[in-house]
Amino acid sequence: MINYISKFIFFSTLIAGSIISISSSSWLGIWIGLEINLLSFIPLIINTKNLISTESAIKYFLTQSFASLIFLFMSMIYITKFNVFFNFNAFINENTVINSAIILKLGAAPFHFWLPNVIDGLNWINTLLILTWQKLAPLIILSYSIFNQIILPFIILSAAIGSISGLNQTSLRKLLAFSSINHIGWLIAALYFNNIIWIFYYIIYILINLTIILIFKSFNIFNINQIYIYNNQSPVLKFCFLINFLSLGGLPPFLGFLPKWIIIENLIKINNLFIILFLVITALITLFFYVRISFSGLLIFYPSITWIKYRYINTKLLNLNLNLNIIIFLILIIFIINNYYLI
Repeated sequence: MINYISKFIFFSTLIAGSIISISSSSWLGIWIGLEINLLSFIPLIINTKNLISTESAIKYFLTQSFASLIFLFMSMIYITKFNVFFNFNAFINENTVINSAIILKLGAAPFHFWLPNVIDGLNWINTLLILTWQKLAPLIILSYSIFNQIILPFIILSAAIGSISGLNQTSLRKLLAFSSINHIGWLIAALYFNNIIWIFYYIIYILINLTIILIFKSFNIFNINQIYIYNNQSPVLKFCFLINFLSLGGLPPFLGFLPKWIIIENLIKINNLFIILFLVITALITLFFYVRISFSGLLIFYPSITWIKYRYINTKLLNLNLNLNIIIFLILIIFIINNYYLI
């Protein structure tokens, strides 16, 4: 009982820390909110029965603390204009360093190395948190001070590294981590236009990850080969895997294609064809390994293994997942018919 109470307290302060960062009007308030969020997430990660989760917690703490230190130092320089006396702008712009610290917290390339290693030691609930909620505050902070000359390298590197690194992964947690890095590239590209577009992309990304991770948690699946084994149990499970993976990859006409469509349309309007071409190519690479997993699990019947004890199928969870996918598919059809674009 005490364990659940402590988790509830830390989860509440986790949400409060992000809200403080988002609603703060000063750099110091943003830093305080980020630190509250960090110190609340560490106890949620640590599991005394699993040394790998403790290792992930240490890696996460060291990385986030280093990013917070850079952010606080550069914020003080930005506020006090201390660089006037030391001619700091002659060496580097403080906005560039602040955004780099936020990129490090976000887990985007080229500061992405900690994210797959940390996620590989977490359970599915903490994986969902670090892939969704923990990105909210850094993305909003990044939208405050983003500039054209800073945005391009992060978009290119995140999209490229996230797609190519996911090709040889067998761990589903690492696969989602590299997919998240690729999606961060799209999110940063959406930040170039307005807040509505990237928030729309972010909400859809949360919905897709939620539906996928709920299935993984229900069946305690962590590797790709486990998908093929459990697919023999239920055709509904196969269908859910197919829709969710293809939607996360951005294949039309699934929901994940919709925000990418909006971003591509806005990039066309400003004649930024290089970014469009690069994002589409990397999205196709990402879609390749999702299609490979989905079609292998859907079309190939794998023989049952007698010594494996299958988990009980939560039919309510699978039906909820299926209904959610049908609803969001209908939303996409209505969006196409009405020709209504979020700009």
